[in-house]
Amino acid sequence: MIFRSFVALGDSFTEGMNDPGKDGAFRGWADRVAERLAVDDPSFRYANLAVRGKLIDQIVADQVPVAVEMAPDLISFCAGGNDLMRPGSDPDVMAKKVARAVRDLRATGAEVLLFTGVDPHDMPLMRRMRGKFAIFYLHVRSIADLYGCRLVDQWSMQSIRDWRAWSADRIHLNEDGHRLVAARVLDVLGVPGEESWRHDWPARDVDPRVRRREDALWVREFLVPWVSRRLRGRSSGDGLDPKRPDLSPYA
Repeated sequence: MIFRSFVALGDSFTEGMNDPGKDGAFRGWADRVAERLAVDDPSFRYANLAVRGKLIDQIVADQVPVAVEMAPDLISFCAGGNDLMRPGSDPDVMAKKVARAVRDLRATGAEVLLFTGVDPHDMPLMRRMRGKFAIFYLHVRSIADLYGCRLVDQWSMQSIRDWRAWSADRIHLNEDGHRLVAARVLDVLGVPGEESWRHDWPARDVDPRVRRREDALWVREFLVPWVSRRLRGRSSGDGLDPKRPDLSPYA
């Protein structure tokens, strides 16, 4: 199947943090997928409405109606990661919101791409919330089945369980991580890509002392500012606009 238009919805994951792109902007898996899809059709158009820090309610209110109006061939919808990290979030309630949004997106006739998250077992900040993550992403799998969506199952991607696929903040993928996700997305879409998402990292030994220093640096430079923003009700995406708000030729 040739996709002639693609609209990406979501938060920092879909915006492309922390995969360096042109002119200080982020690239990310969605841009990488769009670049490949454009090869098959010179008239291919692409929009990326994702903004870092956004919650499900914000994505549904601000991005879904725009995507519906654009009526593309393909829509990716990935939301919930920021909600899950907030105290008191309910994965059952979150899933109902996602289901309603997916219903509206599928009603346009578009192919809809959904995502599970990565298993947080190896993530210090989120490990204790693993059960809540698992419940929500089981709901996402069910929603994909119910509405006939394509599912990118990151929970099963051992290639991005390795820390070498993640940036220094331990929350966002790096260039290698986004490249692997893009390969998985293309595989799910049935589009030939240049590499496999089944990547085997070479073995390495990490000095425990180095790891402790890295942990201390991470707490000071990333965890403390993140908690501070949450306590003040602030988001890293406040005041930011989507990087590609219009459905236009990919370049």
